Amino acid sequence: MKITIVRADYADKAHQKDIPFLLSDYAADPMGGGAPLSEQVYSNLVAKLATLPHAFSVIAYVDGQPAGLTNCFEAFSTFACKPIINIHDICVRKPFRGLGVSQKLLEEVEKIATHKGCCKITLEVLSNNVVAKNAYQKFGFSSYQLDPEAGEAVFWQKSL
Repeated sequence: MKITIVRADYADKAHQKDIPFLLSDYAADPMGGGAPLSEQVYSNLVAKLATLPHAFSVIAYVDGQPAGLTNCFEAFSTFACKPIINIHDICVRKPFRGLGVSQKLLEEVEKIATHKGCCKITLEVLSNNVVAKNAYQKFGFSSYQLDPEAGEAVFWQKSL
């Protein structure tokens, strides 16, 4: 088994095919929402990502098969006055889970973040996604708090 990790090239035809394929597979999983990407998102995702200078994706291949993906966005920490990388999506297809693919994806994101001079990497995870939480903790992620008395940070959203 050979695991290959590549920073996606949004102009590459294979990457244009693999990114929405992997993300749609993740979206169809209960931990990804339980429904595949809409045709509109599937067809336009990579072109939209390519217009965002603060976006990058990393793809994992196992023996040449698309196995995992991270979609990341650069943000900025006002407290540290340095960039941050947010992992917006991270997924590994079911047939390739348990092979260390997520750790290799995270390693590549960390290399990119270090090269960019980032102060941290952030991500969100569902509270009941024990498998993912264990993978992230293994890599060194933990919940976020400024002061224990103020509690842990909670990710909220408002759909528009």
